[in-house]
Amino acid sequence: MTLLILGLLLFLGVHSISMLTPGWRTRQIARFGDMGWKGLYSLASIVGLIVLMIGFRDARLAPVLLYVPPLALRHLNALFTLVAFVLFVAAYVPRNHFKARLGHPMLAGVKVWAFGHLLATGMLHDVLLFGAFLLWAITDFMISRRRDRAAGTVYPAGTLRGTLVTIAVGVAAWAFFAFYLHLRWIGVNPMH
Repeated sequence: MTLLILGLLLFLGVHSISMLTPGWRTRQIARFGDMGWKGLYSLASIVGLIVLMIGFRDARLAPVLLYVPPLALRHLNALFTLVAFVLFVAAYVPRNHFKARLGHPMLAGVKVWAFGHLLATGMLHDVLLFGAFLLWAITDFMISRRRDRAAGTVYPAGTLRGTLVTIAVGVAAWAFFAFYLHLRWIGVNPMH
């Protein structure tokens, strides 16, 4: 569990810099330049993700059961994950209604993904992983929305085309991940 916790602290810590210390981030960009900062940020993120993945893999070898979710919640998680994939895509497709309404659809997607997985899994390592991501996403979403309101940020209005593209790409990405990659990468078939 130590590596899992260390990986979570590093990965989510790096992704919390602009939320918790925007002034420090600005000073580091001035110090290292935009590309230098992005390089350091990316390197720390990748190291955190690798440590997190190794820690999660190791924790799965010695599972500690906290609760047994009903089978129906595992199936419901497929729906939560579908919504999360659409929201992830919404962060990148221009002029979609999700981004116009939420402002930060990627963070909303992380919340939905983590919450669904907390409902569907009951091992200690799952609760640590998905609980940490859920708490981080809730906090970052609230702070980001508050910052948007204070700055008067308005996101471009969504269009039908942008929204349909978002949904189509999100559903396709979800299907590819759910029916092909999840079992190969995670070792769990989410459809059973």
